[in-house]
Amino acid sequence: MSHHHDDENNFRLHMPAFDKLNKRLDRRNFLTKTSLGIGALALSSLLGKNWASGKGTPSAAASEAAIDDVINALPHFAPKAKRVVYLFMSGGPSQIETFDYKPALVDRYGQDLPGSVRQGQRLTAMSASQSKFPMVPSLYKFNRYGKNGTWVSELLPHTAKVVDELCIIKSLHTEHINHDPAITFFQTGNQLPGRPSIGSWLSYGLGTDNENLPSFIVLVSKNAPKDQPLYTRLWGNGFLPSAYQGVEFRAGKDPVLYLNNPDGYDGTDREEMLDYLTRLNKLQNSAYGDPEVDARIAQYEMAYRMQTSVPDVMSVADEPNEVFELYGPDSRDPGTYAANCLLARKLLEKDVKFVQLYHQGWDHHGGLPSGIENQCHQTDQPTAALITDLKRRGLLEDTLVIWGGEFGRTVYSQGQLTPTNYGRDHHPRCFTMWMAGAGVKAGFSYGETDEFSYNIVKDPVHVHDFQATLLHLMGVDHERLTYKFQGRRFRLTDTHGNVVKDILS
Repeated sequence: MSHHHDDENNFRLHMPAFDKLNKRLDRRNFLTKTSLGIGALALSSLLGKNWASGKGTPSAAASEAAIDDVINALPHFAPKAKRVVYLFMSGGPSQIETFDYKPALVDRYGQDLPGSVRQGQRLTAMSASQSKFPMVPSLYKFNRYGKNGTWVSELLPHTAKVVDELCIIKSLHTEHINHDPAITFFQTGNQLPGRPSIGSWLSYGLGTDNENLPSFIVLVSKNAPKDQPLYTRLWGNGFLPSAYQGVEFRAGKDPVLYLNNPDGYDGTDREEMLDYLTRLNKLQNSAYGDPEVDARIAQYEMAYRMQTSVPDVMSVADEPNEVFELYGPDSRDPGTYAANCLLARKLLEKDVKFVQLYHQGWDHHGGLPSGIENQCHQTDQPTAALITDLKRRGLLEDTLVIWGGEFGRTVYSQGQLTPTNYGRDHHPRCFTMWMAGAGVKAGFSYGETDEFSYNIVKDPVHVHDFQATLLHLMGVDHERLTYKFQGRRFRLTDTHGNVVKDILS
């Protein structure tokens, strides 16, 4: 008998649970699981590494998902983008102060917004009690930049320098007027919690190109005002297997919680523990047919590999001074937005599929000038630096960069209006986002709003259209990337959404 068999026998002798599980493997279960296993082996040759990473299993519960994978044949077509970095500006940046230039508002300062423009739109509780809605132009100057003379606010001087790389969409719109449902809608395709996030869908559908790091990584700025909370469900896996949830990397000694070994516990101990734990989990899966067991095995194995890969990717010791100068002084302080932009570049270099940065603090109901000046000061230079850095390293051509929030801001002032101070309420009817890099037109503006930046007058883009376009750039047909749950096939774009073909390069 081999040494391996000795180990197996010793393991079983010391683990009575194995005997209990084995008793469940009666003749019917054996034949069922064997037939599924044979079919699974055939499917695995078609599914490649996505099967090995845990998307399909020889269990009954996963067999249908495995068949779906073969039918979907992801990617559905040649992708333009291999990876995504999504810079989410949580709170709703004002389009009027950033990219949607409205000079006609200067002559309407303090005038009540006409009812014909508002058209009875529902209001938030913050401004519903106002008897008037005084319009207020931006306090900041706009200038033309780039080959096409794109209007950009003076608040964004660094972004203005890379405007020829941007595809600016001024006609985004959503149904949701409050933060939580609006952010949840953007990130998961539904206003109610429980659906998989964009990164989870992509991780599930496309797998990973780096076996030593998660395919979906989240970074949250530590130096941003915490005006609105962020919930981990925004990067959650929903009803997908838990292996596809986003993994948050934090600043400090432990970038990933519970990754390091406890004191007195070395790598050999860890490897031996994982070996025995994997055997136990596999036997449990064989008995119960629970696909989540496979996800658990994959996560344990990934955590073991990350013990080496994470310290390497988190280290910036080899970065030259000019890189820190490019991203700005905050880039030397781990956890800041600037440092996270630099870390995002490093993760993209390692072929992490989806990197999501969250920067809070854009919810300017009052004191907008001081608030937005601070936000732009923190984010403008690092954002432009990320685009510049990706381009000079040859990564921008197959990386999609996204910038934007969950909705825009109103043309009218919320609360007291003075010549130097005002606020703006939530505005879902129109707002601005931009994309850059793989597959989108550079130096291009799409969509138009009226002279009040209140209604869309040309080329509206719904949130589901944005999501469909993002998936399209990754080689995914949004109508075919589905997952059956509770008797229904779900998708990121729910029941509608169209690819915005006019912005594609």
